[in-house]
Amino acid sequence: MTTVPDKTFYLETFGCQMNAHDSEKVIGTLEREGYRRVESEEEASLILYNTCSVRDKAEQKVFHRLNDYKFMRKKGKRFAVLGCVAQQEGENIFSRAPYVSLVSGSASYRKLPEMLARLEAGEERITGLDDRQSEETFDTDATNRQNPYRGYITIIEGCDKFCTYCVVPFTRGKERSRSSSSVLDEARRIADQGYTEIQLLGQNVNSYLDPEEKKNFAELLAAVGQLQGIRRVRFMTSHPKDFTRDIVEAIDAYPTLCDQVHLPVQSGSARVLKAMAREYTPEWYLERIAWIKAARRKISISTDIIVGFPGETAEDFVQTMELLGQVEYDCVFSFKYSPRPNTPALALIDTLSEAETDKRLQVLLDRQREIQRINYSKHIGELMEVMVEGHNPVRAQISTRSSQNKTVNVTWSQPIAPAPGTYLQVRITAAHPNSLIGVVESSI
Repeated sequence: MTTVPDKTFYLETFGCQMNAHDSEKVIGTLEREGYRRVESEEEASLILYNTCSVRDKAEQKVFHRLNDYKFMRKKGKRFAVLGCVAQQEGENIFSRAPYVSLVSGSASYRKLPEMLARLEAGEERITGLDDRQSEETFDTDATNRQNPYRGYITIIEGCDKFCTYCVVPFTRGKERSRSSSSVLDEARRIADQGYTEIQLLGQNVNSYLDPEEKKNFAELLAAVGQLQGIRRVRFMTSHPKDFTRDIVEAIDAYPTLCDQVHLPVQSGSARVLKAMAREYTPEWYLERIAWIKAARRKISISTDIIVGFPGETAEDFVQTMELLGQVEYDCVFSFKYSPRPNTPALALIDTLSEAETDKRLQVLLDRQREIQRINYSKHIGELMEVMVEGHNPVRAQISTRSSQNKTVNVTWSQPIAPAPGTYLQVRITAAHPNSLIGVVESSI
């Protein structure tokens, strides 16, 4: 379709990799409908915010951004709120921000062409909101991939776990998986476009259930890893309840599957895990960690931890710290509990002060930093394959990433840096708690 000069758009993304990949598909859909992407709100006729509601700060940031730019409505610009906040707030967004013209949850993105046509026809308030019964996924060959070296593929959307603190089951709908055939077709297209790394995505990626009943999650991983031209396959995020031993076996069997697993634990306390409705105990979780640590390959493990969940006692926190020390994660994403609308945790009694929550979070961060300092130092002297992600000429470094998802900053004094996506063999010379330092021994 020929691009119409005034059909310009600006899109800003908030939140996780799922949102970032949704935006890639939204951008491609808009471009297919004749829109042209621009670099700022001032240049655009249509301003879209793809939103996240997992934490309160992310949600508030969206409304602050809308308020900052509401004066542009007088210039004829239209606003759209997409994603989780859109699904959560629904038509209430029109009350909070009456200059918004389009509200669409992620489960309704397949209807974007129709909604855009209505917007162009002059409709002032358009909603695309699906309930949890939707079976549809947002599959499109119009994806405009923004990452030059990593191709993302969503294999499962939605969530059926209903953790008591989490809004995702209400904003993303029920779990619905794509067929293994469609996933592999997309992976082949990515490989044909020159990508060498693929990351499979899902709220609970390992809860994947093939509608064709051809492949389970581990088999799908293996199949993607065997595609011609693919050198790295990642996946996130896994749920411990659905983490099976054959996933580890696949990582051992296929070198293209990255030696990294992100397995959120959230708490080391059985009592807190039960209150969170996480569907496993610390013992169940640690059994899966034991599978990972028993692999022939050294697999890097990362996790998520929530501090200050309602009713968390000092003993509960001690148990979380004990688990932290037992697993010795390479990376921990730690957060203070954030109350979210419509979640059961809102009804729980919370007597923990903000100051005590802050203190516990800092204790956890300090301990994890020491664990990472020790873990990362073990790589010194190791020869490691890395992929280039960027260049910092001021520091005379290139930024690269290992298959274990660790940042490796490599000394580079030459004027021309290797392109993103280039693979190098690097000797590790130094370590910090969050990154490694290396020198190039050869290109690959």
